[in-house]
Amino acid sequence: MANDIARVILAAGCRDEEIAAVIESVGPARIAGMLVDEIAYRWERPPVELGEEVVVQLCFGHDAGEISYLVRVGSAGVAYEPGVAEKPHARVEQDLREAVRAVFGPDDGRAAAGRRLELCVSDSPTAFVQPPAAFWVAQRLLATTDDRDRSGLTELASRYGSDKWGIHRYTPHYRHHFEPLRDRPLTILEIGVGGFSLSANGYGDPARGGESLRMWKHYFPRALVYGIDIVDKRALSEQRITILHADQSNPAELDEVIRETGPLDIVIDDGSHRSEHVLTSLRTLFPHLRNGGLYVIEDLQTSYWPRFGGNSDVFDSPSTSVGFLKSLVDGLNHEEILDSSDRVPGDFDRSVRGLHFYHNIVFIEKGLNVEGGGPVWLRYPPDHQG
Repeated sequence: MANDIARVILAAGCRDEEIAAVIESVGPARIAGMLVDEIAYRWERPPVELGEEVVVQLCFGHDAGEISYLVRVGSAGVAYEPGVAEKPHARVEQDLREAVRAVFGPDDGRAAAGRRLELCVSDSPTAFVQPPAAFWVAQRLLATTDDRDRSGLTELASRYGSDKWGIHRYTPHYRHHFEPLRDRPLTILEIGVGGFSLSANGYGDPARGGESLRMWKHYFPRALVYGIDIVDKRALSEQRITILHADQSNPAELDEVIRETGPLDIVIDDGSHRSEHVLTSLRTLFPHLRNGGLYVIEDLQTSYWPRFGGNSDVFDSPSTSVGFLKSLVDGLNHEEILDSSDRVPGDFDRSVRGLHFYHNIVFIEKGLNVEGGGPVWLRYPPDHQG
């Protein structure tokens, strides 16, 4: 399933011919189902009671005919199913290729030139006095397609119940680094699926979690989102979200994860927060991060807490998360360090080109770090002998 949706996302940024080829390969009915699933996922619940259920018929045209879905919207949310209604409140007709581009294509590649919208209650006299709820529902559904419901990350964290806002104040930092990437076809991996339950021994409930994964799915409309957890939570997978069962402290299991995901654009470590696990994951996964990618480690406060293998007495110990990360600062400037230094070259020296620290969180930017050091004559005082 992840391979099919990845092909659709990539084709959505190409010409109509490439989109048509993917539709033919994957199947028009399956493509239509992907589109409706995505539109329904982006839906924002109405701020007021709708009263009656609103039915919108989405019709996707292609060479072999037309595929229709009924989207039913009520105060509790949205549901959908294949089918045709005799009297829907609204009807939307659009070419399947154009709809793929609108939903999954780049932000500057959306198109609605061939779309037809019929508001079936617009001939009612009351519609000219008080617009019916169906007008608002139709507008919102089209907004999820055309405007991607581009809510802010803090709002999405609250909507999906992620702890990245509230207990923590991470979302402004995430937005600062992630917003330029938002419209790209990314592969994202988050360590730790979450889902705390007092009745199931903390995070051990396999039926709970995925809040942050759903937030990332909404925030990055063209991304494939993967999550791993030591508890088997694969049943929480859905379109564009794949959850794998793996232990972040086991390099062999992390290698299996990479075989499933392929190269990564973003890694977020929100796992055990134990220093030895954090460093094992970093050493194993960072080589598989694409140049220009970001590796994020949350909850660095545990680096100072003995319960998590931390230390509040020796701040630069390389066995703690923060202590090791401090050593990467020297790596950023490895070409400036004198040959006489006792420092041993690090594995990250040439591949980390930026470190961004905030309260309890760090963003590590991957890239080639070989700008060249200062000239020899400038490194030593004029009277230096040697």
